[in-house]
Amino acid sequence: MKFDLLHKDPLSKARAGKITTDHGVIETPIFMPVGTVASVKGVHQRELKEDINPDIILGNTYHLYLRPKTEILEKAGGLHKFMNWDRNILTDSGGFQVYSLSGRRKIKEEGVKFKSHIDGSYHFFSPEKVMEIQRTIGADIIMAFDECTPYPCDYRYAKRSMHMTHRWLDRCISHLEKVPTKYGYDQAFFPIVQGSTFKDLRAQSAEYIANAGAVGNAIGGLSVGEPAEEMYEMCEVVTNILPEDKPRYLMGVGTPINILENIALGIDMFDCVMPTRNARNGMLFTSEGFINIKNKKWEDDFSPIDPMGHTWVDLDYSKAYLRHLFVANEYLGKQIATIHNLGFYMWLVREARQQILAGTFYAWKEKMVKQMATRL
Repeated sequence: MKFDLLHKDPLSKARAGKITTDHGVIETPIFMPVGTVASVKGVHQRELKEDINPDIILGNTYHLYLRPKTEILEKAGGLHKFMNWDRNILTDSGGFQVYSLSGRRKIKEEGVKFKSHIDGSYHFFSPEKVMEIQRTIGADIIMAFDECTPYPCDYRYAKRSMHMTHRWLDRCISHLEKVPTKYGYDQAFFPIVQGSTFKDLRAQSAEYIANAGAVGNAIGGLSVGEPAEEMYEMCEVVTNILPEDKPRYLMGVGTPINILENIALGIDMFDCVMPTRNARNGMLFTSEGFINIKNKKWEDDFSPIDPMGHTWVDLDYSKAYLRHLFVANEYLGKQIATIHNLGFYMWLVREARQQILAGTFYAWKEKMVKQMATRL
């Protein structure tokens, strides 16, 4: 993997860059649609390519390990072939899913024993096993196995967890050297900064991760319930330490406002289930604010879902029609809303990139943050 830093915004730490892998170019800043179980929910791969057009999507190690299982993925020739996706894929390591299982898992130095949410069967993830699973899945970018701490978190627990994440990182790196790639292309490995919402721990972790010398770096353990201002504080601490010449990935973030504010802090990569999950519940993101399409006020509103929507996806439907589909419980409504929201997120990061290249990002970001906080 190669990263080229092309331009920096003069009034913030925002950057425009380019990541090149064996599956193509990823222009940053980038948002990665979440394809947890080898599918971006509600979107056909054809629509994903032609309408939303992301350079990269995300899969999840925990979910793919349980279903369809790594043996099936290996027989298929890896996740790309299994799901008929010839662009980039990133897999997270399952650390966040282990965190979210809470009562179903036990964390020890050796790794994590957990109970499947599907059938109650017991499984064990160690750093070594997670590296082997990600080799078999075959994503272009793979993540270190880490522990994601909850919020709020006791300082002593956060510190102990952070050091264990660092020890797990060393085990990941050591084991990866022994396990070759399987499908004829390279995989890039990203370690993950932890430390909860404690500045000194975040700084320590960022130093440790930077010294690992990986081709890219990630920030985990945020967007887990902490106030947005604390998220931004932690990101600022970390981006001041992580090397400038490598991409920075903020995991699981977030709202359009979160994304713009973190781009301004020097983050390059994002993922979140919010655009797809909210779409299925009728919550739409637009360039003018957010709307609940199920509200009666849209019943006879025949205007486009977004006045700028044609610039990012070819969805020629009115608010009234989309509301009708939701009220009638037609699956098409959820599909249209999902494509719209993902299209908006992709437009947002691509427009941010253009603004960075033009040197006008900061003023544009300030204007957009105000607009997107508006409930229509």
